[in-house]
Amino acid sequence: MKRNNLYILILSILWTGFSLNSCDRFEEYNTNPDESTKVTSAMLATKLILGVMQEQDVTKTFVRDDMLSKYIAWSEGNDIDYAFNKLGRIDDYREFSDRNMVLLNNVQDMIDFATTEDLKKSYTALGHFIRASKFFYLTMHVGDVPYQEAYQGDKENFKPKYNTQKEVFLGLLDELDKADQLFRDGENFAGDPVYGGDVSKWRKAANVLQLKLLINLYKKTGDADLRVKERFQTIASSRPLFQSNADNCQLVHADRAKEKYPFYKEGNNFIVFNQVSSIVIDTMKLFGDRRVFYYAKPTQLAEEKGLDPADWDAYNGVDPTLTLYEIQTAVEGKNVSQLNNRYTQLPEGEPTFHLSYAEMNFILAEAVARGFITGDARSYYEEGIRASMKFVADNTPDDPDYHHNMKITDEYINTYLQGEHVAFASTLDRQLRQIIMQKYFTTFLQTAFNGYYEYRRTGIPAFPINPLSNRNEPTDKMPMRWMYSTQEYSYNTEHVNEAVVRQFGGSDTENGIIWILQD
Repeated sequence: MKRNNLYILILSILWTGFSLNSCDRFEEYNTNPDESTKVTSAMLATKLILGVMQEQDVTKTFVRDDMLSKYIAWSEGNDIDYAFNKLGRIDDYREFSDRNMVLLNNVQDMIDFATTEDLKKSYTALGHFIRASKFFYLTMHVGDVPYQEAYQGDKENFKPKYNTQKEVFLGLLDELDKADQLFRDGENFAGDPVYGGDVSKWRKAANVLQLKLLINLYKKTGDADLRVKERFQTIASSRPLFQSNADNCQLVHADRAKEKYPFYKEGNNFIVFNQVSSIVIDTMKLFGDRRVFYYAKPTQLAEEKGLDPADWDAYNGVDPTLTLYEIQTAVEGKNVSQLNNRYTQLPEGEPTFHLSYAEMNFILAEAVARGFITGDARSYYEEGIRASMKFVADNTPDDPDYHHNMKITDEYINTYLQGEHVAFASTLDRQLRQIIMQKYFTTFLQTAFNGYYEYRRTGIPAFPINPLSNRNEPTDKMPMRWMYSTQEYSYNTEHVNEAVVRQFGGSDTENGIIWILQD
């Protein structure tokens, strides 16, 4: 592919997310100082995997999506549109410009450099997984996107047509079916900082990712092409899935350069601005959920009063829909909890997951509740809670500064599951609210934008909307999508305009309802 043409192609596809320079363990996995450096499948695999696993970036950009998902409020006045529901265009933010999807140009080279047929199968499977992850993330942001004609610069196609969101999902589901088969038939491969090249675990991840795509299609169960229920049943009944937290598709951090937890204090000038949301703290206190002691730390006022850190009253959130001035005033009153010190003081932090065993169980619980598959929704729901709580406890040092002497134990979890607000309900509406709320707790500072996506498709949690602080227009509504890139209008004008007319009657706004959300 010609490099000048490649640059034009990059501009024409409007991509979201990650730095092409995100190397992390690049040298550790791929460079032998005793040999000349040359491009290998393993080197490209590392870049591609990290491109998916590091989607939240570092310091303030690591928590920006958590502002939109109402996990935290932000008391700094600059560059915080997400905190007040302003999405803008896909390229309005640094993490959405000049990065992310361009990484997919490495997929074919990774496959071509494979030295055996079985390795080629494995790297091809990995390519499908990476593509499915990236395109899912992109289409969930904007709607219709170039997919079938994307990355065809070598065919002199610099203005790819937009596929409908249905066509994109059909393609991604097919890619994940192929990934399952190819990982099954392939061999372990090099260059993998997540599973150490274990194809059996990557196969599970590909199937869990497909379940995630399918649950987002729950409004499309009547579509004969998508076959949502049939696909769900096939995967749940006959394919390998996660069996424990050990299967999580996650990046484990370490006290080494470029591998530290993304919100670690080193080089992070934004620690003082995070404030935990009242949506999180108030709900956890109502549920008697000890994760609040791991997620947050006591307020300054509680410390000055000498309140025991194990006292629920030592924790208080701030309404994330207040105006910036009101949030700053609340912080000045010293009665707002910030993030637990384990997020800022530990270079290892906790692993950041792309897919988790806990989330998978909540997906399966919802699928049973909605009648997609047979099974015990309560068992999946309770297993999801257990996995979520154990993930937090197992990845937190046994230090009172990090759990405030309110440890999560098996005995505690058993008691929690019987609580008034947690014990699995008998009605579908209540069950769905419980499942989605527990998933919301699970993805706290995890899985970029998941909290917002879940709110958008289910209305859970019920994010309040304050016209005085809401930067969306109109101010009484939450935004539903990002607008298309300005670069796209410059370089692929005909096709982006066609997509906007097809989806939104010609008006590219943040309030357009993408196909996946339509009844």
